[in-house]
Amino acid sequence: MSLLMDSFWRAVVYCLLPRVILLSLLPLLLITLLTGLGAWLLWAPAVAWVQAILEGTHWLASLWAWLGQWGVAGPSGLLAPLLVVLVVLPLIVLASVLAVSLLATPALVRVVAEKRFSGLQRKPGASLPVSLAWALGSTLAALAAMLVSMPLWLIPPLVLILPPLIWGWLNYRIMAFDALSEHANKDERQEIFQRHRWQLLVMGVLCGFLGAAPGVVWISGVVFAAAFLILIPLAIWIYTLVFVFSSLWFAHFCLAALGQLRRQRGESASASGDMIQEQP
Repeated sequence: MSLLMDSFWRAVVYCLLPRVILLSLLPLLLITLLTGLGAWLLWAPAVAWVQAILEGTHWLASLWAWLGQWGVAGPSGLLAPLLVVLVVLPLIVLASVLAVSLLATPALVRVVAEKRFSGLQRKPGASLPVSLAWALGSTLAALAAMLVSMPLWLIPPLVLILPPLIWGWLNYRIMAFDALSEHANKDERQEIFQRHRWQLLVMGVLCGFLGAAPGVVWISGVVFAAAFLILIPLAIWIYTLVFVFSSLWFAHFCLAALGQLRRQRGESASASGDMIQEQP
């Protein structure tokens, strides 16, 4: 537990480094540009299409009539933007995870390695195709879980639990792998994943709940749907910061765990190399 908390507070401090702040801007700019372009091209047609489906569904006609008796005008027009937001939100989260993983995580791991583990020996790690295959397989599994669990999101408590759990598992799979890919060989990665499985999963779930925080705001009311295009950059910025922090947390934890593993195995040929060299 001490390693878990130590790496947590170090990740918080590292988020304030100018270099880390600059690294967080690249995924932010890319995802904001792509999301804004997609929203500009597809938002109105998507809302109109969903509204047409709602209005054309026979078994919902009685519901619209009942709501109309209570003075709710055009309920399908109010519900359609929210449904579009619910569908788009996981895609933006997924894009943010992948963007941070591909564009920022390797550099963030190098920042941690340079400042704390400058002598930690690098061993032949995972190649780029292996890393991409791992990320793709984990992402597809997470997407499948999201699709299967979506009907359960209509139950109020579960919409606040299931998505963070799924994204937490995805964080755990991708970020722990990326944190070790340049320093640990396959045997060491497997050993660390086995030894610290529950700690890594807790980290991933906690990061998943952090990533769900802006999502709660997104689905909190119809007002957000009207301001969807305006709030996109803010929401993506929050997601990017969360995933940057997650990358730093996993980097601190995994590299420290790797140093401990090598010392326990008697691999201290670079004894000072596996020692933590800390910055104040």
